[in-house]
Amino acid sequence: MGEHSTWFDFLQLLPGWNNLHETLRYQLGREPDSAHPWQWAVFQESHFTLTHVLTAMLVALLLIGGAFAYKGAIASSPDGGRVPPARFNLRNFFEMFCDGVIGMMESIMGKKDAKRFFPLIASLAFFIFFSNALALIPGFIPATDTLKTNLALAVIVFLTTHVMGVKEHGIAYFKHFLGPNMLLAPLMLIIEIISHLARPVSLSLRLMGNMIADHKVVAAFFALIPIIVPIPFLVLGTLVVIIQTLVFSLLSMVYISMAVAHEDHH
Repeated sequence: MGEHSTWFDFLQLLPGWNNLHETLRYQLGREPDSAHPWQWAVFQESHFTLTHVLTAMLVALLLIGGAFAYKGAIASSPDGGRVPPARFNLRNFFEMFCDGVIGMMESIMGKKDAKRFFPLIASLAFFIFFSNALALIPGFIPATDTLKTNLALAVIVFLTTHVMGVKEHGIAYFKHFLGPNMLLAPLMLIIEIISHLARPVSLSLRLMGNMIADHKVVAAFFALIPIIVPIPFLVLGTLVVIIQTLVFSLLSMVYISMAVAHEDHH
């Protein structure tokens, strides 16, 4: 199986799949023979694929299934889920993961805001973690190694940051774009706008770059010597998976916390 080959390639054997793929390529792609062709800067070459969409759907289905399994484990527990199971299982993993996320959020945002934004940050962390983890499995390409997926996640954080900032402070939220000195307000406004627009770009490119590199390294050593030799790189890849999930989540917490913090707008 090549570096760009995945298990989803077997979908081509299904009747009608190629026709569906070609129809979507024509309507959604940007190649010269598509319905809406365009090229700009680094986006000169394009190869339409549904692999990342299918991978994202797979991760979503796994998380939904895991959530129902967790709910069932809590419901079947004689103590109502107050005492963790003696043996490590899916419930333990979910609880450890959520405890880690809420712990970081409380240290950065405070308990009130941590509880308030936990559904968003935890959802992002779960999706990114499991998407990244697919890079360690031969035959899968993580959804997070494409700019489209990462930019969608970053835009969610970007919109949440400013919507909640306005909701919390009203029109006064935009005062911090002007800086403390009104003489420098025009310059500060330009700097702040560029800084805020750079946030989703930075979040997207950082995650994409690291996951592309990790996937290529693991795939290369699996292709050369698939036994024993790739193990150290799988260990390093696991660290990359965890660290990139932490970085994206932590920066999201910081951005939202800065927007809703009252002391920043006095």
